Amino acid sequence: MVSVAHSVAAQSDFEQFLAILAAGLPAADVQRLHDAVTYAWEAYGDRTLGSGERVWSHALGMAIIIAGLKLDVESRIAAVLFAIPAQDEHGVATIEEKFGKPAAHLVHGISRLNRLRPIAKGFVAVDIEAGESNPAEMRAQVEVLRKMLLAMVEDIRVVLLRLASRTQTLRFYAANPDELRVQVARETLELYSPLANRLGVWELKWELEDLSFRFIHPDIYKTIAKQLDEKRSERESFINDAVDRVRSELAEAGITNAEIYGRPKHIFSIWNKMRKKGVDFSEVYDVRALRIIVDDVKDCYTALGIVHNLWAPISKEFDDYISNPKGNHYRSLHTAVHCPDGRSLEIQIRTWEMHKHAELGVAAHWRYKEGSKAPGADAYDEKIAWLRQLLTWKNEVADSSDWVNHYKQAALDETIYVMTPQGRVVDLPSGSTPVDFAYRVHTDLGHRCRGAKVNGQLLPLNTPLETGQQVEILTAKLGGPSRDWLNPALGYIHTKSARTKVRNWFSTLALEETLAEGRAVVAKELQRAGQTGANVEELARKLDFAKADDLYIAAARGDLNQRHFQSVVRGDASLEALVPDTVETKPRKPVEGNQGILIVGVDKLLTQLARCCKPAPPDEIQGFITRGKGISIHRADCSNFANLAALHPERVIETDWGTETTGVFACDIVVDAHDRQGLLRDISEIFAREKLNVVGVNTQSRQGNAHMSFTVEITNLRHLQRTLALIHEVEGVVGVRRA
Repeated sequence: MVSVAHSVAAQSDFEQFLAILAAGLPAADVQRLHDAVTYAWEAYGDRTLGSGERVWSHALGMAIIIAGLKLDVESRIAAVLFAIPAQDEHGVATIEEKFGKPAAHLVHGISRLNRLRPIAKGFVAVDIEAGESNPAEMRAQVEVLRKMLLAMVEDIRVVLLRLASRTQTLRFYAANPDELRVQVARETLELYSPLANRLGVWELKWELEDLSFRFIHPDIYKTIAKQLDEKRSERESFINDAVDRVRSELAEAGITNAEIYGRPKHIFSIWNKMRKKGVDFSEVYDVRALRIIVDDVKDCYTALGIVHNLWAPISKEFDDYISNPKGNHYRSLHTAVHCPDGRSLEIQIRTWEMHKHAELGVAAHWRYKEGSKAPGADAYDEKIAWLRQLLTWKNEVADSSDWVNHYKQAALDETIYVMTPQGRVVDLPSGSTPVDFAYRVHTDLGHRCRGAKVNGQLLPLNTPLETGQQVEILTAKLGGPSRDWLNPALGYIHTKSARTKVRNWFSTLALEETLAEGRAVVAKELQRAGQTGANVEELARKLDFAKADDLYIAAARGDLNQRHFQSVVRGDASLEALVPDTVETKPRKPVEGNQGILIVGVDKLLTQLARCCKPAPPDEIQGFITRGKGISIHRADCSNFANLAALHPERVIETDWGTETTGVFACDIVVDAHDRQGLLRDISEIFAREKLNVVGVNTQSRQGNAHMSFTVEITNLRHLQRTLALIHEVEGVVGVRRA
């Protein structure tokens, strides 16, 4: 069985370390490793890590673990030099110059992972006795896992180096107890041991789990350890007898090149099985275990038959991972049997190839791949295969239904991961900016965003972010987003969600302005009627509005019939009550051919709609007696009408829309937008869908901004308002209004 050597960092003679670190390397690589060890020795001095461990000791411990995994010389050099970038901003460049680009690439990867460490304040601490955390904590944990995955897919050796570093840290805490070790242990059980399991690096997985369990629940750990120790001699004698019997039977079957040995059971796995199955220590069948390693698959099944012939198999305790490998490609036969004395025995049967993969997992895979450095398709296929393996990891750590879709997107669509100053990780699509980041963290933070520090440096808000960066948003106490953010050409916003939030802010702002305008209109009308103390909510209900705000909006948009409003305010619905005594009233009739316009006190007058303001029902309108062209109908708020009325007040005549208004009315629409290809087409499609006839178009574009005027034919203002709302949603549109 492959064994990972324990740290001997306390020794002072690094020549002894070099002999361990260089095991299995050619002479040329040994010299490179020697140079790296010498360089690290001089560079680190007496510096220490946050755990209190000397950097030099940690580096050698990591390197020894990596050597035990039989990784290449670049991985071992990277382990020795892992902390150089932390103390020298040009450290990666120096490593590349002295030891080559591959080693520098790995050191840079380790440095990135260290900057993304989730041990920062607020990391989720799952109670392993409960076995789960609340949903909010679980989501936060999955977020941390995704962040971790991003950095690892570039080069799996970086992840193995990180696992080696964590193993060395736990070994240090085992010899030097510290309050921080419990937090580190919880993080390890949630993040690093499942990762080691998914990679198939069992030696590290078992040590990470046992040490973490020992720190978090020392009493339970000691109890199980004591139960194991009390039966150690008895168990060893039992295992030796079982090994002899199996070896003898295999030899008779012609299988002579088999290795059989007792497999140690780790304390955390024993406790985990007791907890999951709800059984006592005595009912854990694999406390006593054998492993049988043979040459080929045929011999595996032959050995299985021999084992079941020697001892009675336990029902439901057989697993064929050769025919049905685990998600990490682990292959082996697992069975448990009852011995004549009543004791149980677990047996694993596998080939040498399966064993190498099981013991070293991806580390073995990389070792076999050395020498074949074909770029392109092979590298991409390898990455995809690796991602497929990782997708099954989610079942071991978190029940997140969107894991697969999110991680496929993260891996293949190049999702980036950046951090807040507090250490929270935010995932964003590649190409996102600080503005996207701010809106992703919190909508209000996005609205008040005025600047951004990326890794401590002030950068423009339209700077694309990269994975691993720390982003701090500089905010104003008050205010909102800039309209420039909606201009695609300026590149302030990349994500659809941020763009939607900015548009919603301006829509809300427009609504507030509309409400304020409507309040002013209603207040003016109430003052005119001498009813300033009227209950607006009750008045709104009488006018068939659900609430006062709806009344205000209608008043601001001109949808409120002011004559009806005055009538309701005065408590008299009779329209005749509103007619001045000096005017002789006649029955109101729609004027033929004049869109049903009623002229108070006059019948059968020629009317025409003014081209300057283009009124349409239910606009409040007024008439002006022209010379030879009948009555010109204007909107009451028309500036031209106001000028005419000031000059010739005697020619103003009161008008209103009749109840039988028919036909279509011309209306001008003004659109302001950031110019882009296809903008006019998109707006024209809305007119087509709404079945509005466009009778005039005028567009201008200057410095990336478009100003468009459309003349359309409408039947009523409600249809117009719906059309304006649809145009406002078109990409690039900043504002749209009726002229």
